[in-house]
Amino acid sequence: MKVSLIGKVFLVGAGPGDPELLTMKAVRVLREADVVLHDDLISREILGLIPRTVTIISVGKRCGAARVTQEEINAMIVAYASFGRNVVRLKSGDPMLFGRAGEEIDALHARGIEFEVIPGISVAFAAAAALQTSLTDRRKAARVIFSTGHRSQGASDDRATHVVYMPGSDYSTIVNQLLQEKFSAETPCAVVSAVSHETQSVLRTTLGALPNSGALPAPSILLVGEVLRHDEIQALAPLDAGSANRSGKVI
Repeated sequence: MKVSLIGKVFLVGAGPGDPELLTMKAVRVLREADVVLHDDLISREILGLIPRTVTIISVGKRCGAARVTQEEINAMIVAYASFGRNVVRLKSGDPMLFGRAGEEIDALHARGIEFEVIPGISVAFAAAAALQTSLTDRRKAARVIFSTGHRSQGASDDRATHVVYMPGSDYSTIVNQLLQEKFSAETPCAVVSAVSHETQSVLRTTLGALPNSGALPAPSILLVGEVLRHDEIQALAPLDAGSANRSGKVI
């Protein structure tokens, strides 16, 4: 039997800094890693949880000043995994929110390297908890758009990614609202039901086709925007040609 010598990569969210806010899975993966590549904002307490036998490399930046470029980070992740090492890419907050995880995932896809994303508590949510202030309030705020300070201007245009919690079973009202906000009917979107549970399911389609695609079971969440267009990944692994693609697991 031929055994693969390629390691696995874990994109891990370290949360806002308090080690007690790490997930149990994140702690386990850190303790089982061979190599940890971490951001500059990872706290000493969290780094202290990593065994001394693990190779620990800082690849972070502050105020836009990078000691290591993103391309170099991608190359390091791929190289260590190719040598059979289990690699943890440790990011502050959640790796999928302004963590450049997309670029690293593309590099891993291109080399066929297995990876897993372990979520973390985003700094935005930790700050809201510290302030004891809800990010949403039916009396004041019913919409959240995540953006960075570098691109905050025009964040509500059709280039924005909209995240809609609890979209319900009739998507037509939400779709009509988004179309009125100058989104195209061809804008890609996805509904994810029972996120992270064994019963998780995914529907990928477009805004125009969504109302007729059939609703996924609650609880679910709707994501809309060009970031969901997967032309490059489809070139690597073609998906079903239908306008809507349902699956229990999407890679």
